[in-house]
Amino acid sequence: MQKIFFAVFMLFVILCIGTSGYMLIENGSFVDSLYMSVITITTVGYGEIIPLSSAGRYFTICLILVGVGFVLYLVGEVTESMVEGGLRKIMGRNNMEKRVASLKNHYIVCGFGRIGKVICKNLKENNFPFVVVESDPQEVQKIDDLGYLALLGNASSDEMLIKAGIKDAKGLIAVVSSDAENVYIILSARGLNAKLFIMARSSGADGSETKLLRAGADKVISPYFIGACRMAQLVVRPTVVDFLDLTVHGGELGLRLEELRVSQHSSLAGKRLMDSGLRKEYDLIVVAIKREQGEMQFNPKPQTLILHGDILVVLGEHEHIAALEKQL
Repeated sequence: MQKIFFAVFMLFVILCIGTSGYMLIENGSFVDSLYMSVITITTVGYGEIIPLSSAGRYFTICLILVGVGFVLYLVGEVTESMVEGGLRKIMGRNNMEKRVASLKNHYIVCGFGRIGKVICKNLKENNFPFVVVESDPQEVQKIDDLGYLALLGNASSDEMLIKAGIKDAKGLIAVVSSDAENVYIILSARGLNAKLFIMARSSGADGSETKLLRAGADKVISPYFIGACRMAQLVVRPTVVDFLDLTVHGGELGLRLEELRVSQHSSLAGKRLMDSGLRKEYDLIVVAIKREQGEMQFNPKPQTLILHGDILVVLGEHEHIAALEKQL
């Protein structure tokens, strides 16, 4: 782009020099001199409207040699920019679709509004693979700039969901602007993958949650309801809310509430909680244990047996959780 601006600027300078030269050498008017400069530089050959002297002809020769070169240079730069830009865009899209096609056990985020942006940010921070399906070309460009995988199209389309890898996906998050659109997305997704985990955003309107669940959503979240509850809790139980903020959002700077799955080959599998060393060696508190069958045990007793496939909900510092995660 800088080369194009430079060529346009130099072309303007040459036109100014040509116009001034004809005015000084041949005593032509401004309009006639400008016309002579333009037809000379562009080599259109409409004929001379100013009779040229010997000095005028020499000046014209110099103007042709310099001016035509810059005109050709400008045309070449513009053409190259357009061709390269188009090819780069096509190649970029093809590369993006190939990367999406290679995804497995990923999440499909439908919609990149205010809620979608936060969801994608958290998925990225926790290294969860995902692809965004968005119908607005401008938003897709923003997604590309952030380095996320994105597909341009309607998320309720079967073809688009298949392109997003729904048959190999782990879950789908429908957060487009309206409940009706989310219902269509859920219906399409559930029809393509019956085992898919589907979470949807609700506007909070009467009956919207029921409709989304009937369409096939596993979880329905209303940001407005959650926001209202949080504001009320800040008034009623401010210390509890501060503690939860510290555990959920503290990250590496504070406490962290995390879930860890016990693998079949983990040294903790088959041990009682009191013998696991989680408190003594890792300084972690086990808040809950979720069994593989779905049963949840809150505040488990010291004699509780840890089984492979269990999900441990632990509370502690980030580095201690990371150390335990390596052992699981």
